[in-house]
Amino acid sequence: MQEAVEITQAKGRICRDIMSELSDWFTDRDVIEACAKAVETLPMFACVEADTIAGFVALRAHPPAAMEILVIATRRRYHRSGIGKSLLSAAEAFARSSDCKLLTVKTLAPRGRNEPQYEKTRAFYDRNGFIRAETFPTLWRESDPCLFFVKPLTSIN
Repeated sequence: MQEAVEITQAKGRICRDIMSELSDWFTDRDVIEACAKAVETLPMFACVEADTIAGFVALRAHPPAAMEILVIATRRRYHRSGIGKSLLSAAEAFARSSDCKLLTVKTLAPRGRNEPQYEKTRAFYDRNGFIRAETFPTLWRESDPCLFFVKPLTSIN
């Protein structure tokens, strides 16, 4: 499995490039641009394969105890190759090193229509120890309900 490395330059360009390639997931140009702007000031990790950034994850701290995966994306040709798992491992390690107890992520909740790409996304988080904590029907917009996932990074006593 490819190990993720910290990225300190061209973070917005990397984000924009990879998200734009994933038009099944990221359809709104304004969302892509907002993410590209946001990641410039956030910790980012990426997996690099043969001089190509295969995928990245950007994190936002929510003190005192949580770290959020603001955006995670892997180029389509690297899906199901272990890149996503490596990116999650990097996110978890960074969150733990920041004394966080939780790693969180938001994604699109089921909307009662055939959206296999989002089923795959939700299954990815399920497989990797995240818990479906809550659905927020209007956090983004009524047409795009938000599913909030949480992963405990320590034992819950």
